[in-house]
Amino acid sequence: MTLTPAAHGILPLQTLSELVDQGVVLSTSALDADQIQPASIDLRLGAWAWRVRASYLPRTRTVMERLSDVVMHEMDLSKGAVFEAGCVYIAELQESLNLPQGLSARANPKSSTGRCDVFVRLLSDYSDAFDDVREGYNGPIYVEIAPQTFSVLARTGTRLNQLRVKRGTVPKLYTSDCGVDLTGDLVGYRARRHAGVIDLDNVDGHDPRDFWEPLYQNKGQLLLDPGEFYILASKTAVVIPVMEAAEMLPIDPSVGEFRVHYAGFFDPGFGTEEAQATGSRGVLEVRCHETPFLLEDGQTVARLVYEPLIERPERLYGQSGSHYQGQGLKLSKHFKPW
Repeated sequence: MTLTPAAHGILPLQTLSELVDQGVVLSTSALDADQIQPASIDLRLGAWAWRVRASYLPRTRTVMERLSDVVMHEMDLSKGAVFEAGCVYIAELQESLNLPQGLSARANPKSSTGRCDVFVRLLSDYSDAFDDVREGYNGPIYVEIAPQTFSVLARTGTRLNQLRVKRGTVPKLYTSDCGVDLTGDLVGYRARRHAGVIDLDNVDGHDPRDFWEPLYQNKGQLLLDPGEFYILASKTAVVIPVMEAAEMLPIDPSVGEFRVHYAGFFDPGFGTEEAQATGSRGVLEVRCHETPFLLEDGQTVARLVYEPLIERPERLYGQSGSHYQGQGLKLSKHFKPW
């Protein structure tokens, strides 16, 4: 593939489709019709996964060469398999990459994955960093899966993470603080420990009361307990302009002793009037660390970083259907309405 001179930025869906046609993004099976999003590609689990003793980075070796040091057992995903909470797994993906010079990639968990407290990270051969794929990479990609609170059922074809492809050195346009909303009656949910298994392909198939405890307003404050997982909402609406995409920083020590937002990508058109979604809030997936932390209404808990696209996407977020466009405080798509 020969790149013509163009602005540096994130590639929109029509360019991603061209990369698939040109063999830059490859797959062991044809892509699903809805797999390419306005500024990213959903990645699908392959046929096999492996339970491992520890997470790792391949660095000077391939992912599979390094796997032999920590593997415990193999799992056939063709009929579905349970990924148990507190365990770490490596799974192959159906997609692979043949990036030319000038193109790199970055992955993040899908929003539905993060809202189920499943920590996932992309791995590529010879990499010394999770989620980032270097310019010109040619080879397979894998996903590390580490369910935290809930055990989950997944199978070949389940989509846990997504990939953005970038041209050149993409500038950071600006950042936006994201405060938490602790007003009104219901302000969030806390995950119940020792709950059942969540089937990650079963939409609207689980009773939220079996998995979540509702949290109610208490003088505009919420005490976060160490090791617990919370679903909260942003104080203000989130808007992603049609020529931009955003990522919410997963860890920002300057805003508190907690981790915010596993699922970092916000696609162009989220929360916009053009996509008929004004007022959309950001849903925050929050885990407190070593010490209890008292959160106050409006307190900054995360920051959005905005980056440019190289051109306007042919379809905006939510225009072909979305579980989360126009959202307020909302659990993942796997749960029935409360």
